[in-house]
Amino acid sequence: MKTHQHFILHKPYGYLSQFVNNQTKRKKKMLGELYDFPEGTMAIGRLDVNSEGLLLLTTDGKVSEHIRSKKVAKEYYVQVDGINTQKEINLLKNGVEISVEGKKYTTKRCDAVLISPPNFPNRTQKLRDERHGPTSWISITIIEGKFRQVRKMTAVVGFPTLHLIRIRIGTIYLHDLKLGGVKKVHQLM
Repeated sequence: MKTHQHFILHKPYGYLSQFVNNQTKRKKKMLGELYDFPEGTMAIGRLDVNSEGLLLLTTDGKVSEHIRSKKVAKEYYVQVDGINTQKEINLLKNGVEISVEGKKYTTKRCDAVLISPPNFPNRTQKLRDERHGPTSWISITIIEGKFRQVRKMTAVVGFPTLHLIRIRIGTIYLHDLKLGGVKKVHQLM
């Protein structure tokens, strides 16, 4: 019986959530540059190249399928352009209409709350600063994972995402894992 391996990664800004670059024109940073993962390792879900945070990896397809299911919550800290109010938070909580593959889709109910700016290290790519206007932070927890869903949700309520960090998947938290850090674990869930 094959022994599977599992990893927790703090994905930095600018990395694709994959191991093979299918784009021949542009050189992108890949996960394999961060750690010597065993053959057959796959990212469970994705974070786009501009997003950071918790990414789980495994050599076990069944574990991957379970974690990507709607049974496992994913929590994000999101810095948005402008100052959110409870009105926008309530819209996010109740579901908003976004575009998915060219079709209208209403997101499922989610948890959303205003939070204080979290204490994360500065991003490798500069963000705009206070001279360009105020920003605010939201915690959003979803059970689905449509393409760029959180970014689309904040934009629909009038507050585009500036900085997105996934901090939790199910019961696994990013905690103090350093940016680009990898931790091998015995099991994921």
